[in-house]
Amino acid sequence: MKHHASKYFMYGIHPCTAALNNPDRQIEEVIYSSDKILEKLPSLPGALRTRQADKNWFDKTLGQEAVHQGIALRLSALDPLGINDLASIEASNQLVVILDQVSDPHNVGAIIRTAAAFGAKALVMTDRHAPEETGVLAKSASGALELVPIMRYANLANAIQELKDIGFWMYGFAESGTQSLSDVKFSGKVGLIMGAEGSGMRELTKKNCDFLVKLETADQFSTLNVSNAAAIVMHQVFTRFS
Repeated sequence: MKHHASKYFMYGIHPCTAALNNPDRQIEEVIYSSDKILEKLPSLPGALRTRQADKNWFDKTLGQEAVHQGIALRLSALDPLGINDLASIEASNQLVVILDQVSDPHNVGAIIRTAAAFGAKALVMTDRHAPEETGVLAKSASGALELVPIMRYANLANAIQELKDIGFWMYGFAESGTQSLSDVKFSGKVGLIMGAEGSGMRELTKKNCDFLVKLETADQFSTLNVSNAAAIVMHQVFTRFS
């Protein structure tokens, strides 16, 4: 597993507030457009560097499409979670979400946000064909990056095996699934595997699943965006856990 705390600009009120409230975040600087924005943030430690910047700086640094709301943090990406950290979590029911080459940061951010809402313990991604921690990912996750640790692997098959070794059962979602979501009973340690936008899970990933599950949809339109599908599935697991 790779450990790299790359630096980037996080922006937007929700992600920045959550990062400032996270003691594990290494924040270098707070950049803000007005005192009014500073008042919306949690109280900042005196040692933290702050500076005021104009719209020009925000547009130039973050891009004109970035919905920054006049606030940005320069910070380090969080360290990935290790398998031993996950193994030490004491809870009878646990949910981990595994993404097989889901590469769009907006989709991954939305999945992280849903994972936080439904109590997932981690999100597993590959080093390649998966987004780095960036401002776009953080904005899409809307603060949930601080709540759902990410585990990164060079090889997804190895990740799945490590999770199986600590007691996780693997449920892969595919249109070719042999079971319907409404029939599946979830309990214990559940790994949900979602495939890439369009192509779905790779064949090797499918082979490593304990169960292949399909989402029931209307016949005339059977494809869902991966983040929508993940939200439906996580909600089902969450309600059957409790």
